Amino acid sequence: MIKTEHKQEYYQALIDKNTDYEGLFYVGVKTTGVFCRPTCPARKPKFENCEFYETAKQALLASFRPCKRCRPLSHPNQVSEVVQMLVEAIEEQPEKRWKDMDFRQLSIDASTARRQFKKRFGMTFVEYARARRMGIAMKQIRAGENVIEAQLTAGYESSSGFRDAFSRIMGSAPSLMGSSNILKASWLDTPLGPMVAIADDEALYLLEFVDRRGLEREVERLRQRTKSAIIPGYTQPIHSIEHELNQYFDGKLTHFLTPVCYLGSPFQQKVWEQLRQIPIGETRSYLELATTIGRPTAFRAVAQANGANQLAIMVPCHRVINSNGDLAGYGGGIARKQWLINHEKQIGNK
Repeated sequence: MIKTEHKQEYYQALIDKNTDYEGLFYVGVKTTGVFCRPTCPARKPKFENCEFYETAKQALLASFRPCKRCRPLSHPNQVSEVVQMLVEAIEEQPEKRWKDMDFRQLSIDASTARRQFKKRFGMTFVEYARARRMGIAMKQIRAGENVIEAQLTAGYESSSGFRDAFSRIMGSAPSLMGSSNILKASWLDTPLGPMVAIADDEALYLLEFVDRRGLEREVERLRQRTKSAIIPGYTQPIHSIEHELNQYFDGKLTHFLTPVCYLGSPFQQKVWEQLRQIPIGETRSYLELATTIGRPTAFRAVAQANGANQLAIMVPCHRVINSNGDLAGYGGGIARKQWLINHEKQIGNK
C-alpha cells in the first residue's frame, strides 16, 4: 500500500493525468470497484474514495477489477501481446473456466501464459481468472442472491469447491509465501449466512459475514498489517469460535471466550473492549458508549471505531444504536442487526 505521505501527491497526479507517474502507482476506486492507471481518462473520483497501490498485483489482491477505459493490466508499453490478449479475453468472459483447449484456440501455450503472468503480476493466469470469477460471485451474494446461485455462476458444482476457491482467493499474497507468519482462514456456516474466520494458533483476528461490503480489502489490510500469509485451514481459535457460534445461535451462550487479537488504535481497542461489556439483550447509544469510556464528545469517533470492528457478533457492535432508537448502520446489514438484537433479548430473558 502507498505510504500516507505520498497519497495526496499521487491524487494530484491522477487529477492532472501526469504521464510521469505511469508505472509508479495504481488507484483503486471504492465506489466503482475498478483500478486505474494515473492517466485514465475517466471522471476522477473524490480523494476519500481512492486507494493507492504500487503494483497492479496489489490492486488485484485487494479485489479491484481492471478499468475498461485505461486497461491497467494490458497497457501496450508495459506487457506482452500474450498478456494483453489474455487479460482482454478474461474481461470479455470473466465467468469462464479456462482449459488447455481454450489456450490452443488462441494459439497460446498454457505454460507460456502461466510464466508471463507470474513474472508480470506475481500470480498465474489461472489464479487471476479464478479471482475474477470469485469477485463476480461475491458481488452476487452482496446483491442478495443466495450462495448456491453465486457458487454456480462462479462455475463450482459443489459447495466445498466454492468454499475452497474462496479460501484460496483469501490466501497468501505471492510475495509472502516464504513468510514464517501464517494465518488460517475457514468458512463457517451460520443461520444468518456464511462467515469467514481468520486466526493463528493463539487468537482470532477476523470474523465477518462473507457478504460484508469490502471484506476482501479488510483481509488484504489484515495480511499487510500482520505481514502474514493467509491460507485455508483450521486453528484452535477457529474451532473454538465455531463451537461458540453454534451455542450462541442455539441460545445457550451469553459470553464468548475465544481469545482475540485486536488490530486497531488504543482508542479503537478501548471501544471494542467496552462493547464486550454491554450485557446480552441490552443496547447502548453511541453517546452512552462514548460517555462510558470517558470521552462524551467523541461519539462520532466511537461510531467510526464500531465500523472498524473486524470481529462480528463476538465484539457486539450490533448492540449500539442511535439515541432515538433507530438501528443505524451495521456492516452485516440492518436485517441481521435486528435479528441479532431480537435473538439476544430472548437469550437475556431466559
